[in-house]
Order: sequence, then C-alpha cells, then structure tokens
Amino acid sequence: MSRVVEVLQTVLPVLVMLLIGMLCRSRKLISREGVNALKNVVVNITLPAVLVNAFATTSYSLMDVVIPLLMFLVCFAAWGLGRLGRRLPGLESRFVPFLTTGFEAGMLGYALFNMLYGADRTAEFARIDLGQVLFVFTAYKLLLGAESREKASLGELLKQMALSPIIIAIVAGVLLGATGLYRALVPSGVGGIFSACADFVAAPTSAIILLTIGYDLVLGDIPWVPTLKVVGLRLAIMLALRTALVALLALLWPGSGLAAAVNVMFILPPPFVLPVFADDADQRVYVSSALSVSTLAAIAGFAVLAAIGG
Repeated sequence: MSRVVEVLQTVLPVLVMLLIGMLCRSRKLISREGVNALKNVVVNITLPAVLVNAFATTSYSLMDVVIPLLMFLVCFAAWGLGRLGRRLPGLESRFVPFLTTGFEAGMLGYALFNMLYGADRTAEFARIDLGQVLFVFTAYKLLLGAESREKASLGELLKQMALSPIIIAIVAGVLLGATGLYRALVPSGVGGIFSACADFVAAPTSAIILLTIGYDLVLGDIPWVPTLKVVGLRLAIMLALRTALVALLALLWPGSGLAAAVNVMFILPPPFVLPVFADDADQRVYVSSALSVSTLAAIAGFAVLAAIGG
C-alpha cells in the first residue's frame, strides 16, 4: 500500500495540473494570450534558473563532452530512421522525420524528471539534454527550413542560440561549474545565496509547464489512425535508440546512474515548436495531433517510471 501511495504522490500532481490547464481552457479562465505569457515566463525566466543552478553545481569530466556529442548523433539517427519510416503506408508526410526526433525537455522533461527524482539530480538530466538542445537549435532548424522552403542561414541560427535565455543559462552554469568558481564561492556563503535565489525563481516551473500543456491538450479533432501510426513509429525508434544509448553509457561509465535521465528523455514528445513550420491546415492538424498524443504517451510513460521506481 505504501508503494501505491508513493506512486500517487508523484503521478497525481501531474494529472491535477493537466486537468487544471484543461479547465482553464474550457471555462475560459485564462486566455490564449495568458497561456503564451506563462510559457514565456518559463522559457525566459524560471527554466533558465533551473539550468544555471544545475550546471553550476555539477562536477565536470570527459563525460560532459562525450554525452552531448552522443545525444546529438542519437537525434540525427532518429531523424534518419524517421525518413526511412516515411516509406511505410500512412506515413508519407514530410514532417514524419521531425516527429521522430528531438525532445521537448524544456517544456516538459525537466518538470517530469524533477518530480520523479528531485531537483538535486537535475544536472543528470541536463547532461543528457545539452546535446539535443544543440541539435534542435542547429540541425533540426536547418532541416526544417529546407523542408518548408524557408532556409535559415547558419548566422541566423547562431544569433538565435546566442540570444536564447536557455543557452545563456547553460553557458553561464557551465562556466561557473567547470571553472570551479561556484565551488570557490561556497565557503563564503555566496554560493548558497546564489542557489537559494535560483531555486526560488525555479520553484513554479513544473506547475506552470503542466498547466500550459493541459491547456493545449485538445483531443476532439485528432485523426487517430495516421496520428497513432507516427506516434507508434516514434516510440519504436525511441525504444531502440534508448536501449543502445543506455548500453553504451553503461559500458563507458559503469554506475554513472544516467539511465534514469535517459529513460525520462526518451519518453518525451517532439519539440512543441514544430507546428509553427507546418505551412498548411492539414499538416498543422497532423503535427499538432501527433504532439498531443505523444504528450499523453509521455505522461503514461512517466506513470510507469513512477510505478517501477525509475
């Protein structure tokens, strides 16, 4: 019975916030502009606070160079497998490869990981996230631009990265942690003050994220057959790549404990920005439906991880 209570303590807050988000939409308690403002608060303020503290307080080694590279390659592999999957019946959309790669870590992953394992282990998830963040900001956007005939230059992408609060937070956190500056500030108490401020700003991140996701979950108009096909393809690709990555990490760094972060990452849906690039109504419905069902699959996966203890 105690195990059931522990699982409910982890899963029910997620479901409650999703339901509150859905209620906010159905009762018009929050407008679309209000939800977009909440998303901006997360992306520009609270999530950067999570990241800068996570990277500042971690220790660095060769692993922190290799893992982002591995994740970058994994994302490329997922995209390539998605392109192969387009040969299957019912998967002809040009957006299929982009629905089988990338992870919505910012607007969902950190919330789920912290609820499962606690904020003190955020650095583990951030290590896994860094490579896919770089992939999404570079290769993913270049490939999307090529498909939508709106090619972005490398200079434009680099400018977007340089101005992104998430990238700025990651760079600042890495500099604080890798140079030893944060550790040098700990004895004076300044490090503790820094972490206390970052934790306070980051505190509402999970609740806001889940509320906005619940607001956007509209299941009434989903074309279920094509949507389930692409979501099924993504899940199959993620399962294969997750198995390979966990085995490789166990071989390179036995006992690193990164399997938990990998498990959470690989249940996540594709990046939520994708519908912006769908340039006709049918494609927008297709992409948005796949994101909604993938999000539900991620919540189900989260419940499974909570039940089995990660």
